Amino acid sequence: MKILFVGAEVMPFAATGGLGDVMGSLPAALKAKYGDDADVRVICPLYDRVPAATVAEMKTEAVFNVRLSWRNLYCGILSLVRDGVTYYFVDNEYYFKRGALYGHGDDGERYAFFCRAVLEMMAQLDYYPDVLHANDWQSALAVVYLNTEFKYRSDRYAAIRTAFTIHNIEYQGQYDFAILQDVFGISPEHYTMMAYDGCINLVKAAIECADRVTTVSPTYANEIMTPTYSHRLHFALARHSGKVSGILNGIDTTYYNPAIDGEIYETYSADAMAKKTENKLAFQREYALPEDTDAPVIAVVSRLAAHKGIDIIAGIIRNILNYHPRAQFVVLGTGEGQYEHFFRQLEQDYHDRVRSFILYNRALSKKIYAAADIFLMPSRSEPCGLSQMIACRYGAIPVVRETGGLYDSIKPYYEDEYGMHGNGFTFANYAASELQERTSAALFLYEQSPDKFAELRHRAMTSDFSWDTSAEKYMDMYRGM
Repeated sequence: MKILFVGAEVMPFAATGGLGDVMGSLPAALKAKYGDDADVRVICPLYDRVPAATVAEMKTEAVFNVRLSWRNLYCGILSLVRDGVTYYFVDNEYYFKRGALYGHGDDGERYAFFCRAVLEMMAQLDYYPDVLHANDWQSALAVVYLNTEFKYRSDRYAAIRTAFTIHNIEYQGQYDFAILQDVFGISPEHYTMMAYDGCINLVKAAIECADRVTTVSPTYANEIMTPTYSHRLHFALARHSGKVSGILNGIDTTYYNPAIDGEIYETYSADAMAKKTENKLAFQREYALPEDTDAPVIAVVSRLAAHKGIDIIAGIIRNILNYHPRAQFVVLGTGEGQYEHFFRQLEQDYHDRVRSFILYNRALSKKIYAAADIFLMPSRSEPCGLSQMIACRYGAIPVVRETGGLYDSIKPYYEDEYGMHGNGFTFANYAASELQERTSAALFLYEQSPDKFAELRHRAMTSDFSWDTSAEKYMDMYRGM
């Protein structure tokens, strides 16, 4: 089975979030599980943030020109093999030497070039995958170009099957029809396929063209069929509901492993937890918090945006700190200005108990997970979410809202005659009162029943968030196509 993953970012080369994590870990998991039965390759742009030392290791596979409408543009294809997976990088400094990965006025043109380069590369390398697996709007045109143009070039293109994964339906690649031909190079005869809500919609077009459409959790696949979660795409999804499914993401359990993680203060495991406390003390020491092994540390690692539940966290955190005078609170992330300002002010008001890191720092996030006892993630919507899984892995008990992948990965704590159940605290309605009640319940268990909290922590840390099961489901889908 020859599988080519197409996406705008890949860990550890260049990534900004969950898409990069998935592109970096799912292909490796497939290769590890299926070995010689899977030829797994990945392609992404060669951004200038890819480390120079990594670029120096790459091999130049091909140099050719890509025609994008009236443009005729240089393209280089470089390659690198890691853990049996071949990674291809599309080189064009005009488009990809930009500093930030996204947020440029010509992003539509940049990723149209990328998608055409992916397909032109196949003929250059004489490599035609069985399955082209595109991810999010930036790679949607790879599916569209294949179905509207390239499959008519040769039987080898026509034999390729396509999967398209929606990681976050909020981002759809919407553009004015003025650029349909001039930038995307798509004939007006495909207007109907590209059109949605009066504009070009790349995700909608990929949904129509792809053989299979997936999302990153089963619950999110159901949610996006409804107006509440679909950002208006539920009409298009309903027409193609028979090919839509959800497969829960996993995490890289080697990279996120407190037993071998060199970026935390002390290594520990679910069966050897003494050093977890040392991580808390070391964090408190480094960031001038009171060194207190019994103080519950509550953490948030998130983009600071309302749909991440930051508004209801802001609504309850002062009450939590007032009712639990030993509790400490740590937040890491950037986002909307009002929330950045709120957490900076919160640190000033509770200077001996709160630390606000308004930045993006993956290494610091691991220190926070390792130091934390409770992790808040009350998202309004969450396609999958990885932070709740990472928190469990490091022994920080998650408090989450029952939506998307949070519902699929975190099960509510309770006890009955059969023993303890669940791996976190959950609530149903998007309400500050429910978040406060569940956070207080987690704190009560921590403060009043340390043995039970330790047992719950062990359950969380031993939850299976590996890619093994999900990789098998993806392979079943590929074979079914």
